[in-house]
Parts: sequence; C-alpha cells; structure tokens
Amino acid sequence: MQVVGTQVIPEMGGKLGFTVEFVGDGGEVVSVVLRNDETQSVNLRNAVELAKAVMLEMAAAKAGDLNSDGPRARLSARAAGDRNAIEEQLDEGLEGTFPASDPVSATGSTISRGRAKH
Repeated sequence: MQVVGTQVIPEMGGKLGFTVEFVGDGGEVVSVVLRNDETQSVNLRNAVELAKAVMLEMAAAKAGDLNSDGPRARLSARAAGDRNAIEEQLDEGLEGTFPASDPVSATGSTISRGRAKH
C-alpha cells in the first residue's frame, strides 16, 4: 500500500484527541484513534507522528503477541448476532437525538384587534 493522503480529524475540537486516517493508492483507509489523557497530549502538530509510531509498533509485533495480550478483533453486535446489544445501541442513539425525534406540534396565536365596529 502506497500512502497517497493523510487526514487528521479532531474529536470534539481536539479536546478528546484526534483520528488520523492514512489513505492508500488502492482506496484503502487505515484509521488510528489517539486519545488525550494524562500520559499523552495530542495536537494537530504531533498527531500524524504519533499515529505513525502506533502503526510501526503494531507492524513490529509478532503474530503470537497480537493473539495473547495485544489487540484483538471484536465482532460488531450485528456480526455477532447479539440482538440485546443492537437494541441497546438503538436506544442510546434515539436518546441522543431525543429533542429532534419528538413529533412537531402545531401552535397558533391570535391577536385581538379590539372591538369590532357594526
């Protein structure tokens, strides 16, 4: 894969951290999420270098290391067929959009003109 582009996306304006996306010449996209915490301060200037370091660390790890205590692939709730998790995610999504998901109510107002002339 030849990297043809890099995109840095701030999470909550950079307060939570950044997502760095490396775009390959074949349309591949590799994302690295970097969180700000007590041990690491991520900003626009160092996000790409930190993401590269994470990628190098993962590439240098042996396959056995990844299967023991390292990162593991986790199936999504849909792929795993976990209906309870899917329902929970749906409920959380609906709660997050609560004011916008309520039906619109119509209201009307009248302005009095005073006494009508006969």
